[in-house]
Amino acid sequence: MNAARPRENSFATLRTTDTASLIAAAADVALLLDEQGVIRDVSVASQEFDGLGHHDWIGRTWADIVTIESRPKVEALLRNPGSESGARWRHINHADRRGSSVPVLYATVPTGQSGQVLAIGRDLRQFTAIQQRLVSAQQSMQRDYARLRQIEMRYRALFDVVSEPILIVDGATLKIAEANPAAARLFGENARRLQGRTLADCFEAAQRPALLSMLETVRSGKAAEPVSLTLAQPDGARTEAYASVFRPDTGVLFLVRLSQPHGLSSESREGSPAQGAVLEAIETAPDGLVVTDATGEILYANASFAEMAQMDSNEQLVGESLERWLGRSGVDLGVLMANLRRHEAVRLFPSVIRSRFGVETSVEISAAATADGKHSCLGFAIRDVSRRLGADSPSHPRMSRSVGQLAELVGQVPLRDIVGETTDLIERMCIESALQLTRDNRAAAAEMLGLSRQSLYVKLRRYGLGDPAAAGDAAQAPEA
Repeated sequence: MNAARPRENSFATLRTTDTASLIAAAADVALLLDEQGVIRDVSVASQEFDGLGHHDWIGRTWADIVTIESRPKVEALLRNPGSESGARWRHINHADRRGSSVPVLYATVPTGQSGQVLAIGRDLRQFTAIQQRLVSAQQSMQRDYARLRQIEMRYRALFDVVSEPILIVDGATLKIAEANPAAARLFGENARRLQGRTLADCFEAAQRPALLSMLETVRSGKAAEPVSLTLAQPDGARTEAYASVFRPDTGVLFLVRLSQPHGLSSESREGSPAQGAVLEAIETAPDGLVVTDATGEILYANASFAEMAQMDSNEQLVGESLERWLGRSGVDLGVLMANLRRHEAVRLFPSVIRSRFGVETSVEISAAATADGKHSCLGFAIRDVSRRLGADSPSHPRMSRSVGQLAELVGQVPLRDIVGETTDLIERMCIESALQLTRDNRAAAAEMLGLSRQSLYVKLRRYGLGDPAAAGDAAQAPEA
């Protein structure tokens, strides 16, 4: 029986030069090795391998041109080269001249009659870069997921502990999506049982049109007055409903706050004609008028102050701290309240009002403290003085107090307090300016102010400037 001869169109009929060209075209790198693993010829298809110094590989062993951890793989490929039935591919790293590694996927096949081996390699750098981007994307997603979980935990904790009844209502169906424990106590039901109920069904039927009208007004982006409602219970309590809208990725949600009427509510407007006129004048006054509790939480704010704060309605200010809008550094409210506790009145205090969009308005504030039994309130009259400030006025609002204005405090405030507060104010302003000029370089700021770094850190902690933890760590370090 005659031996089978190769077909005319088979790979076995290719010439040697054709086979070499085929290997060079198909492989990124090809090595021809003798039986000792010494490189006898090299074929490189891309100039990207020039950094490996492949021109010097001929005459060296394959193990000498790879990294240490890849040498056992090279030895395994040389011991058991692949055959026509298939080849084993191994990931091997070459060391380039810059000290980094270049990953190449190699397979070996025996060739010739003298134990020669052909090593065919594919460049893995593009695949490695894709893998690294994938790992970076996964890590970024994990960080975002952890951050979202922390935000959700903070939101949930705040939502549960707040004393004011709050309902989250679906804008499409007007069904309650979430209710906090305070709302559950108000309705006398479990918070989970409130979920899924239609908001209008929780109140008396006669008042539902007013509630729905308020929600539609808020949905359109306009300010809406609170609505007085009665709970749909045999002994239903009276409450006021405030609504605001927020839009997540899909749909619309309403945040409905329920509270007992307080401050200048609709019930107080129904008093005597004189009282109604006074309250109407307060509401439409051109100066901002704000009433807070003893901690600075806003109980009432008129429309002028809402305009200064660039809020959609004055009802959005209720429950917020006045410190959010007052003063550039947050110290002004503390100074005002300290003087009100001692003297019950402050006149023409210069400061600024920050809007929710970061716009600052120079103002003068007069304030008074009142006590009504167990409850004490603070009243603030806030006047916009930005138009009367000339170009030569001091750039810092806290330094705009004239000598005559300081003189007016004599007899009302002890000299020790006037000097102490003014000194603290100037000291804080100088530290803030130095930090701003040095771009928060505390060592340079201390040198600019003529202070040691330890003294500067003490003052930073005193005025609450910067990161207290970083300042504390730096204060313990020896001074250079």
